[in-house]
Amino acid sequence: MDPRMRARPREAHASPSPAVAANAEGDAIEVLESTDVLPMAPEDQHWKTLFDQFDPENSGYISTERFRSLLNTHGSELDPHKLAVLLALADSNADGRICYQDFVNLMSNKCSNSFRRAILQGSRQRKSAALLEEPGLGVSRRLVRHVAFETLPREMDRKWFYDSYTGCPPPWFIIAVTIVEVAVFVYYGLLLDRWVLQVSHPLYLRNPLVYHPQLRAQAWRYLSYIFMHAGIEHLSLNVLLQLLVGVPLEMVHGALRIGFLYISGVLAGSLAVSVADMTAPVVGSSGGVYALVSAHLANIVMNWSGMKGHFKLLRMGAALLCMSAEFGRAVWLRFYPSVYPPCPNPSFVAHLGGVAVGVTLGVVVLRNYEQRLQEQSLWWIFILVYVVFVLFAVFWNIFAYSLLELRLPPLP
Repeated sequence: MDPRMRARPREAHASPSPAVAANAEGDAIEVLESTDVLPMAPEDQHWKTLFDQFDPENSGYISTERFRSLLNTHGSELDPHKLAVLLALADSNADGRICYQDFVNLMSNKCSNSFRRAILQGSRQRKSAALLEEPGLGVSRRLVRHVAFETLPREMDRKWFYDSYTGCPPPWFIIAVTIVEVAVFVYYGLLLDRWVLQVSHPLYLRNPLVYHPQLRAQAWRYLSYIFMHAGIEHLSLNVLLQLLVGVPLEMVHGALRIGFLYISGVLAGSLAVSVADMTAPVVGSSGGVYALVSAHLANIVMNWSGMKGHFKLLRMGAALLCMSAEFGRAVWLRFYPSVYPPCPNPSFVAHLGGVAVGVTLGVVVLRNYEQRLQEQSLWWIFILVYVVFVLFAVFWNIFAYSLLELRLPPLP
């Protein structure tokens, strides 16, 4: 056997990662009972074969001694952070044996409730200082720790994120969207020679990005409108919220989840305008930004006791102040006399569509760190509601405008 494979478990045993030493006191840990049976995935067959070798009596259990022996042999196939937790579990399992379903869940590297139970049991064996008290951290590690405390309610999740986050890939989605939004704004600022209330320029709405009710058949406009902003004050508030909230959330939850939430808010915003404010155009990224911010704030409120950030009240107050200022500006602009009297100014309803997505889909996306969304029933309920709304809005756009005999404002 490779000596490095033998040394690896001993090193993990001697110097546990912060994830192993998680202080789970006060955390609500859901326990997966041994009698619960999960469907077997194809990749689990490998572990079943190994389990059968260590369970010749077909009892459905193996001893912790045999489990440790199996880890020593196959430890190189596992994530090193999780390997340390499994070793702790082998040392601290009270009944001296491990059932088959827990074995498969753990060895398959599934972030399941049984794995959370392993962290809890391992932490009882290996106590250490809380993450907040760890001394001697560099600037980058302090930043990661700050993000963990500002976004995650459970101590074990915070430690797991802190221990496993490498910064690769970086939070590229929010940064890339922000760069494009700023670049487009600067381009049109130079082209129109106007940086405040660009919407009042005769050429502003004659671009291929703004959503306009007369051009609603051009489907890309339901998303591309986020790159156009009414003025520098509009762009500044959106970018500020987008970076301060979106980047930490993407660091924790990844570009796939945050990108999905952001785009869902953007689409819901333009569709909401097409249903509730049918004659108005739409500009700005507020739908996506409000989806992120409202989901984050709702997550803080729902997990208030577990959020250990020192500035959670200040952070919530600042976010609500910025959102209120931006929404108030949008309402004022909507009812401000239009430069093109037949065509109203951009709508504010997109903000409300983003909030609706944030407090439904967003709460589920941000609720469980690294948990599989496909396994959550509430996720599917909100997805179904969202799909029904999108389909309703599509049919509304196809039929309602003609049935209502609505007179749409002409293009400027």
